[in-house]
Amino acid sequence: MVVKEVLVKNATGLHARPATLLVKKASSFKSDVQIEYNGKKANVKSLIGVLSLGVTKDALVKVIASGDDETLAVEEVVKLIETLEE
Repeated sequence: MVVKEVLVKNATGLHARPATLLVKKASSFKSDVQIEYNGKKANVKSLIGVLSLGVTKDALVKVIASGDDETLAVEEVVKLIETLEE
């Protein structure tokens, strides 16, 4: 299992468009990819799950992955979150 924290810089947090991009990216990996915010976890491959966390700008989230390509999955998802801009 690989865990990494990342700061959400996007003005709207992880809503609609940014969340959709995140789901697409996570779905390209075999590993189970989750995001944790305020003590709640959601599957990053689920748009409803990501939106249900209500992640806002300047929130610190954990990206957690376990599986065959867990390291790459965490790196790519964290990189996407860091570069998301509205």
